[in-house]
Amino acid sequence: MKSAVLVFPGINRERDMARALHLISGREPAMVWHADTALPAGTDLVVIPGGFSYGDYLRCGAIAARAPIMDAVRGFAQSGGLVLAVCNGFQIACEAGLLPGVLMRNSQLRFICRDVYLRVERSDTPFTRGYNAGQVIRVPVAHGEGNYIADGQTIARLEGEGRVLFRYSSPDGMIDPNWNHNGAMNAIAGIINERGNVLGMMPHPENHVEPSMGCTDGRGLFAGLVDHFKLAA
Repeated sequence: MKSAVLVFPGINRERDMARALHLISGREPAMVWHADTALPAGTDLVVIPGGFSYGDYLRCGAIAARAPIMDAVRGFAQSGGLVLAVCNGFQIACEAGLLPGVLMRNSQLRFICRDVYLRVERSDTPFTRGYNAGQVIRVPVAHGEGNYIADGQTIARLEGEGRVLFRYSSPDGMIDPNWNHNGAMNAIAGIINERGNVLGMMPHPENHVEPSMGCTDGRGLFAGLVDHFKLAA
């Protein structure tokens, strides 16, 4: 699996993501600067990592979404290439038109940094084949604007088309407002685009891939991607 991790000014999770990809795929990802205009030849997976691109001084992700490299990312996605957008990457993907909706301030207007539980809604996508549908995983979040919001028609389409892949839940998989830490509509933590090749999610699976971190629940996402490309080869 040949992956490329985008790097914007202010992004600070690109090395975490690169480490997770290297550990699980055995291949060092390319680090692609925001001012570049093309992705490395043969790229299989583009990752837009988390952090605080441009210091979140405008809307989160709004400036990064207009970077030169994003034209290449949009073309890559339109051709069917896989794109994983995490945290600030999710915000960037929405601002760039790769995904619908927007990430707003957390409902309690506070930055959240803790482990959360996610219920995996589907296991038949390249991003979730490493899990079972209905499985609950524990991964960290670290965001001030993770409250996913979209108009009613968009939410109905996401739900009707099975495009919600992860929801905030209780440890036993119940969808409960008390476990929806940022107030996201329908407890949405991760969605895919209509074609199913772009995933945006707020939690950070890359930070739970090693036993030394006390949990390896994020590993399934990356292992599933590696298996996807092995089967496609």
